[in-house]
Amino acid sequence: MLFLAKLFGILTLVWFYFAAKNHNAPVINWSVIGLIGYWLTWWLAKMLLVESLTSMVPKHSVMEFLLTQLPVVCAVGVCYFIRKKLIASVVSDQ
Repeated sequence: MLFLAKLFGILTLVWFYFAAKNHNAPVINWSVIGLIGYWLTWWLAKMLLVESLTSMVPKHSVMEFLLTQLPVVCAVGVCYFIRKKLIASVVSDQ
């Protein structure tokens, strides 16, 4: 079940790396910021959303799968805004 979380964690790392490279920013810093933002958001969403909603959702395999992927969706959404903020800070400096 955590396969998608790991896959999107790696894809987030690559996404931030290429975004930094395209904007002539420090690639390692951006990659680390993106990865930390992803995993921190994933962990918080898992603890706050999944743990509280598990008892309310019927024990159906599709519903359980969708519920366990909810932290991935939240983490990618937050990473989008983190990346947007980093790009805005680079553009405003130039």
